[in-house]
Amino acid sequence: MTVEQLEGRETGGAGDALLDFPLSRRGDVLPPECAWLREKAPVARVRTLTGDPAWLVSGYAPARQVLEDERFSLKDTANAGVPRQYALTIPPEVVNNMGNINGAGLRNAVMKALNPRQEGLRDLLRATAGELVDRMVAEGAPADLRAGFADPFSAALHCRVLGVPFEDWRRLMSGLDVAFMTAREPFADSALNWYKDVGYFVERLEAQLALPAEERTGLLGRFAGLKEADPESAHLTDEMFATVAVSLFGAGAVSTSAFLVLAVLALIQKPELIGYLRAHPERMGKAVDELLRWNLSVGDGLPRIALEDVRVGDVLVKKGELVLVLLEGANFDPLAFENPDVLDLERESPHPHLAFGAGRHFCPASALGRAHAEIALEVLVERLPELRLAVPAENLVWRTGFIKRLPERLPVAW
Repeated sequence: MTVEQLEGRETGGAGDALLDFPLSRRGDVLPPECAWLREKAPVARVRTLTGDPAWLVSGYAPARQVLEDERFSLKDTANAGVPRQYALTIPPEVVNNMGNINGAGLRNAVMKALNPRQEGLRDLLRATAGELVDRMVAEGAPADLRAGFADPFSAALHCRVLGVPFEDWRRLMSGLDVAFMTAREPFADSALNWYKDVGYFVERLEAQLALPAEERTGLLGRFAGLKEADPESAHLTDEMFATVAVSLFGAGAVSTSAFLVLAVLALIQKPELIGYLRAHPERMGKAVDELLRWNLSVGDGLPRIALEDVRVGDVLVKKGELVLVLLEGANFDPLAFENPDVLDLERESPHPHLAFGAGRHFCPASALGRAHAEIALEVLVERLPELRLAVPAENLVWRTGFIKRLPERLPVAW
């Protein structure tokens, strides 16, 4: 439904037609429906990919309310029979394994693995970024920045965090293309893809168990120690531990890579911003926060199921209904951000964007994600000050049926 159709619906011209969701798959242009929704219908009825009805929340204040209110559940979006934004393609036993792990008191191990201050991590990331740029330069322009830099750089971080060999990054990243597809109906081989990756991490956990304690690395190394020494973890199977690793690698690698690709695209479309970052490297942290606000990679909204009747704005959301938080509606809200349509790298903190969510489900890897982005952008602006898009922006091919807005390739020159 176009903005014109939305306006017609407001005046009675479109009857009870629902807005189809998700919106545009382009990650470099704000969907035109956002402003209308935020102003006219900040909590709007929409129809999802599966044909289910949902509430789409677009304004900053109601979005934050939903994300912070524990009466809106993320966990319950995986339940059987609930309305969905797209088909659930994760095998039920994998979902159940994750629930068992979350209830086993292992959060401390996960949080330690996600600590960006762990010894040697920043040096490793900076060295990896430099090597990837060296390889692109040696091969010559134009180069695909997504395949040549963003994907392997994001994989390097998560391989280190989990304790698996970086040389396996291609097979792990390729699995994400299936794992995070968004489809109208479940398809059989989505489960096969998840089982393959769970099997890989079981093997890597066994390899960690075979090492002396002082040689174990990453989260899998911590899990190996828990298996041996923690009585509370004795009932957990290798598959349960592997499920956590699969989930962390998948969600982390696809999110950091997609953000980095769109952040670079935003910068190279305004070349003066690269010059600004080269001249003011001390501003990189604040710049990353602004790029997080600006980022359009979350293409399907953040889902929650209402656990009871809750009023959001002027709408009563009823128990069992699906609510989708439209991040670009919230992060471009002029009531929360001055001149939100300007990418302002000097925007001051505190920066209240919702890119990492809010409340109980605020992303636990937010500090790690920021460090990843800061180092990547520091190396790129240092080494490639003339970085530019090598094709017209309108020729970029945007992926459909995927959890992220993502160009298939990002051809760049320098």
